[in-house]
Amino acid sequence: GLAAYSMNLLTHPDAGMRVDALDWYRKAIEVTSLMGVDATGGHIAAQSYNDFKNPKRRKFIESILIDSVKYLSVYAKSMGLKMLLWEPMPVLREPPATIEDAKHILEAVKDEGGALVRLTIDLGHQCTVHVSEKNADPYSWLRELGAFSPVIHMQQTDGKGDRHWPFTEKYNKIGIVDPKKVIEAIESSGALETYLMLEYIPPFEEEDDRVLENLKESLKYLKDFI
Repeated sequence: GLAAYSMNLLTHPDAGMRVDALDWYRKAIEVTSLMGVDATGGHIAAQSYNDFKNPKRRKFIESILIDSVKYLSVYAKSMGLKMLLWEPMPVLREPPATIEDAKHILEAVKDEGGALVRLTIDLGHQCTVHVSEKNADPYSWLRELGAFSPVIHMQQTDGKGDRHWPFTEKYNKIGIVDPKKVIEAIESSGALETYLMLEYIPPFEEEDDRVLENLKESLKYLKDFI
């Protein structure tokens, strides 16, 4: 759910809270193993404002993050998982928020004898402020990192915020996500197998019938491209 996205998790400024987050992820790995599923993951960490603005503290916190993910990778493999999925976020202090950061992280956590660490790219997360045009382009992310993102979150968005709109006629008129271009970008990345997950998040107050209709229309639309 949304709860984890409200927490600092593995880069919490308090050491005790970081330990708690590590235990939370261990339990997630254990539950995943019990279910017979070979991958788990999601939002990993959010640095505090003060830590992010302090270069020395930021470097320290990021080193802890990398070590924590390495540990979880080894633990995941011991529990029979094949990979951990790390979701890039649209905020700079919630790494990785750029293509360059994502590549750096993948390089930093590899070859530790654990489960593979891969990405879950969300097509609405390229709305980060103060980044290059390339980093604000979802297709650039897919072309350069699609081979390392076996799961992709599909949402319609205008590129100005993390909208999580459905793929309906109304939102497709104002949205920037073109499923045909998505498939082309994934194929150009060299990816062999990719799971496309519809991540439509309606307002909490939306009528149930409207939510269901938006889901049906979105799936019907997306099936024409997949």
